[in-house]
Amino acid sequence: MPPTSVLDARTARVLPWLVAIAFFMQTLDGTILNTALPAMARDLAEDPLRMQGVVIAYMLTVALLIPASGWIADRFGTRKTFFSALVLFTFGSLLCALSVSLDQLIGARVVQAIGGALMLPVGRLVVLRAFPRSEFVRVMTFIALPGMVGPLLGPTLGGWLVQYASWHWIFLINLPVGVIGCIAAFRFMPDFRADKRMRFDTLGFILFGAAMLLITIALEGLGELHMPHARVLVLLFAGAACLAAYWLRAARIPAPLFSPRLFHTRSFAVGICGNLFARLGSGALPFLLPLLLQVALGYSPAQAGMSMIPLAVGAMLVKPLAKGLLDRLGYRNLLIGNTALLGMLIAGLATVDADTPYLLLLAHLGLIGVGNSLQFTAMNTVTLIGLSNANASSGNSLLSVVVQLSMSLGVATAGALLGGFTVPGAQGAEVLHAFELTFLCLGGMSLAGAGIFLQLKRHDGSQPREGRGALPMGD
Repeated sequence: MPPTSVLDARTARVLPWLVAIAFFMQTLDGTILNTALPAMARDLAEDPLRMQGVVIAYMLTVALLIPASGWIADRFGTRKTFFSALVLFTFGSLLCALSVSLDQLIGARVVQAIGGALMLPVGRLVVLRAFPRSEFVRVMTFIALPGMVGPLLGPTLGGWLVQYASWHWIFLINLPVGVIGCIAAFRFMPDFRADKRMRFDTLGFILFGAAMLLITIALEGLGELHMPHARVLVLLFAGAACLAAYWLRAARIPAPLFSPRLFHTRSFAVGICGNLFARLGSGALPFLLPLLLQVALGYSPAQAGMSMIPLAVGAMLVKPLAKGLLDRLGYRNLLIGNTALLGMLIAGLATVDADTPYLLLLAHLGLIGVGNSLQFTAMNTVTLIGLSNANASSGNSLLSVVVQLSMSLGVATAGALLGGFTVPGAQGAEVLHAFELTFLCLGGMSLAGAGIFLQLKRHDGSQPREGRGALPMGD
């Protein structure tokens, strides 16, 4: 890795800011949208309970493209790739604002997501190569801070813009920031490339991507798309077949997209499976909560957005305590207990109705924010901490994919459950009852994830290997 001296002093100062701005844009966009979904649905003449496609299109596209981000950066250079990512994200935001139908909006979100999928992994790769390991943690901590501010500002800003302007502005505010980022990237982003061109596992990428796409569409088919059950089963079977084909092929080729050998490390295998299942409930909350508050309980967009603040505040307040709790309790005990508690808190949202005291609701959401923060920190750390330096990059990439995929599946599952529990023409109490049943199911699914962490040994995670990879930003 090149030392900081390969950068001039100005670039060394600007580079962390540049990557941090890109991170802030993505996290703000991801949280500002959810509060605006009911208003967008009204304007586009759609059912607000079936708007999950706007969220899933972004998450799934990011998950699909993350595996290719490193190869693209090595092939075309980090400067050109990062600059192109910012251009695509900004242009996609403009297309979103100009959309006049749900299909156009989903297509624009895909364009936006192509840029988002490249921004963070390439930005992290540049920082990894530009700064020595002694400074890496400091720089990454600085870059991660905007990712915590984005979820704090996003719901409130989104609600305010929808109520006092229009939903189009949640995308238009990305334009000036994107233009500034593009200029800065062109001037200050280092241009790193691989010394030797690596062959990309194209067939593996297609099989892995097809599996994610088919399984997600199948879940969407139960909700928004109203597919016959037979077609849903065919899609699920095809997705499972593609996934099996990928892993069977990966076991016999020298350089697969993700090597099955990663799963020889028990803590990694448990962490990946835990991330996939334990995040389903948490991933659905940013989609479900604004809908519950506005559609079922009659909150204004601004009030619904402000009600989401405790989720981010709770996560920020407990973050400094996470390491001490892990040292005291160990990964196994903390993950089992916290996963079970988080599942019960999500299921507890089924008790929220018009008579629930507002302060009690805020306290409940704050506790969920605390649980989420501890959960994500512990799961990410235990997943990567046991990997050797040779496997750290591939393991980190697979974890990033699983995080995005689990959130996408969480939203798709929530949409399918909500659609299944909502009777045609439902109003008032019937709509609220559908939300109650959905939260109970999601809480139960999250609670079941605690069983995965029973497979950890007592001392897993306590003795990290030298040279392990850095944690993904955002959690």
